Amino acid sequence: MKSIGIDLGTTSISVNVVSFPSLTVWGKETLETGGFLESPHSWERAQDPKSVLFRVRQVLDSLLDQCPDVAAIGLTGQMHGILYVDGEGNALSPLYTWQDGRGGLPLSQGKSACQLLGEKGARCAPGYGMGTHLYNLKMGLVPPEAQSFCTLADWLGMALTGRERPLLHQSQAAALGLYNSASCSFQVEIARSVGMNPALFPSVTGELSLLGEYRGVPVSVSLGDNQASFLGSVRQARQTLLVNVGTGAQISLYAERPFQAPGAESRPFLGSSCLLVGSTLCGGAAYAALEGFFREYAVAAGAPDQPQYDVMARLLKEAPSRPWQVCTAFSGTREDPSASGSVQGLRREDLHPAGFIAGVLYGMAQELYSLYQAMKPGAGLPPQKLVASGNGVRRNPCLQRALAETFSMPLSLVEAQEEAAFGAALSALGATGRLSLKERLGIE
Repeated sequence: MKSIGIDLGTTSISVNVVSFPSLTVWGKETLETGGFLESPHSWERAQDPKSVLFRVRQVLDSLLDQCPDVAAIGLTGQMHGILYVDGEGNALSPLYTWQDGRGGLPLSQGKSACQLLGEKGARCAPGYGMGTHLYNLKMGLVPPEAQSFCTLADWLGMALTGRERPLLHQSQAAALGLYNSASCSFQVEIARSVGMNPALFPSVTGELSLLGEYRGVPVSVSLGDNQASFLGSVRQARQTLLVNVGTGAQISLYAERPFQAPGAESRPFLGSSCLLVGSTLCGGAAYAALEGFFREYAVAAGAPDQPQYDVMARLLKEAPSRPWQVCTAFSGTREDPSASGSVQGLRREDLHPAGFIAGVLYGMAQELYSLYQAMKPGAGLPPQKLVASGNGVRRNPCLQRALAETFSMPLSLVEAQEEAAFGAALSALGATGRLSLKERLGIE
């Protein structure tokens, strides 16, 4: 018996076929999401959902033809973004992705949609679906036929099963903003106060429900990609801290109940549990920026314009030196977008490239550790081990060492490289009753 997990990422779509009960990866596929739609606006980041559906159907049909014993299909994907649907579940708009900036643009009164919601007490950042929707509403961009809106993964579930009305798991609903985790519902009074019609809001469930079937195979509701990655990466949830480093970076910590901490948020998980999540705005992009710094110098010195990562790794290995004290908030922080990075405590004997490189890596680790320190009181017993995922850490032994030393925990790498797709496959097994996810996570 097998389960298929589909992760709709921003740039790629990952598919895992997981054998049950061994929970091993039988097969996997990766394909491009299809890129962004052209736009005259630098702040607009939109994608074509119908193109994504076409690609997913192709690979899904091929896998179902190969595997007649598939018993469940699970979904996850990029959070926060939305698209509009009509009364029959058809897509009426592009996907306004999590990178779309319209929610932060000033409206006629000079305040952005996210500011208007924030003044009412609702947390909503640019890219979050409710901020995007409010901007579209104020600017007359909501399609007249729209009956609701949802995330890309939730619409994919609708399209596969023929469902006409979106049903979002709480992990996806909360990521849109304007959400009350305690009541598992959107904050409709705040919505009305800024001119929104709550009748357009999607339905929400706290359970891993089934949406319907595709070619006779049950399809479960979409799980948020952060939650799916945690499910696909962690076995002992109460004892483990998950670190992911890609273009950005985040830490995730299991908690029995929501907890408020500066720079962190509580994201609904399974039942009443949640993940305490802290995210940095730079993450792996800090190391990429450093590579660009060295590349620019190399080109100016007459070298070919080529990546410098191998040279940087060799410097770290061959010429170790004391790391510089680097703050890597080069893109600000979620609490303070105007914040900036810095270098401190330099002496003449420290002026070596290896010290700069190591300093950035340790700075990335320290930025995550500071978020962890703020979140830790909400987790009960402190975790005892660190699990890392993402290519930004998987390909960088020095960053692995920096994380282990900074957190004072043993570090291990996630085996499944497409951990969100793997987690989606597990969530579908949980939705069909074949797998106890709480037992899998050691939280029963």
